[in-house]
Amino acid sequence: MMKSNTTRFSDRVENYVKYRPGYPTEVLDCLKSRCGLTQESLIADIGSGTGISTRLFLENQNPVYGVEPNAEMRAAGETLLKSFPRFHSVNGTAEETGLPADTFDFVVASQAFHWFDQTRARQEFQRILKPGGWVVLIWNERKTDSTPFLKAYEKLLLDYATDYQEVNHTRITADDFQKFFAPSPVEQLTFSNEQIFDLPALTGRLLSSSYCPNVGDPGYEEIMARLERIFTENQSASTVCFEYDTNVYLGMLKS
Repeated sequence: MMKSNTTRFSDRVENYVKYRPGYPTEVLDCLKSRCGLTQESLIADIGSGTGISTRLFLENQNPVYGVEPNAEMRAAGETLLKSFPRFHSVNGTAEETGLPADTFDFVVASQAFHWFDQTRARQEFQRILKPGGWVVLIWNERKTDSTPFLKAYEKLLLDYATDYQEVNHTRITADDFQKFFAPSPVEQLTFSNEQIFDLPALTGRLLSSSYCPNVGDPGYEEIMARLERIFTENQSASTVCFEYDTNVYLGMLKS
């Protein structure tokens, strides 16, 4: 049975905080050069989770409203970002943010857009954006076939993960982006990113995914045994590497 989109990460928060990748600073550079991002640009980070992308903008001195429906993820973000006075935590969804209209310079969704009702989210983003505001959709997309390890890891997910294929964000197509931003054009940019893991960290990275059987779930022992074997067969200096393409989609919804 499919898990609820707003609660499926509730039992993954600790591993999510520790083992999910951040975003390269080149993302900020491209927003500055292409979209006019400044330190005073007001950011709505939708589906902000534990605050990984929120931190990127807060460290750029931006005021950020992090909108997150999952109570556990939102609480983790509030704890991790409490030292940033320009951070504001909001209990809301992409479809009903609770934010004021015609206010924000940027609406950002990092590793989250594939969970949204795209039609309703588009209407809500249009409502809260200023004229000339930008929508920025970001994913760290794990490469699946660039190394023997990544090929084996992908096979692990296909064999053992519960609903991996159903919720995989790569199911979103270029047509989906074109439809979301239409009639405005959408621009895609790609940057390199990576994480290096020892076996405990690799285990935590897998367990941060909502489609992985968790401790005590059916299939947990089997997926962990396969993971350890894959690590042993592919490690170098007791580590393996996750390679990512950080893909950024830019566009306007208001002229």
